[in-house]
Amino acid sequence: MLSIVTYPDKFLKTTAKSIINVDGTTQELIGQMEIIMLQAKGVGLAAIQVGIDQSLLVYDIEQEQKLSNLRVLINPKILGKEGETLSKNEGCLSVPDFRADVKRSAKIFVEALDRHGNPLQFEADGIKAVVLQHEIDHLNGILFIDHISSLKRGLYKRKVKKQLKKTR
Repeated sequence: MLSIVTYPDKFLKTTAKSIINVDGTTQELIGQMEIIMLQAKGVGLAAIQVGIDQSLLVYDIEQEQKLSNLRVLINPKILGKEGETLSKNEGCLSVPDFRADVKRSAKIFVEALDRHGNPLQFEADGIKAVVLQHEIDHLNGILFIDHISSLKRGLYKRKVKKQLKKTR
């Protein structure tokens, strides 16, 4: 079973490879990622976060309201961005015990394949835009802490290093 890769694991800086064939292996990965995301009470999860360097993400921004509406994006790309918003108290399953305000685009235009390999193009705003930017960043080797000040990032890094020394 897959598990969530956490900072400071260098794999999180990996750029995901495009998925060429959407097949049974892809569907199995999607199923495992959905379970992991729901168990961790997350709203999004990129394959990089579970140690798989494939361009795949799952998200469900409605599951907090006890509704299930899993969405899958394969090989997602942001084609355009508009405006700016502040994602307040953003967190990440791969960066535990840390939250920060992050500047994000207010609206994005996305191109991807759905879970069956069919092409999609759509626009997203609000929480959906924030979640997708966060997860697509993961596929490009970018963590949300890369968007915050070096001072805040440094404080978190020192905290993690201190915790790692205690566990050794």
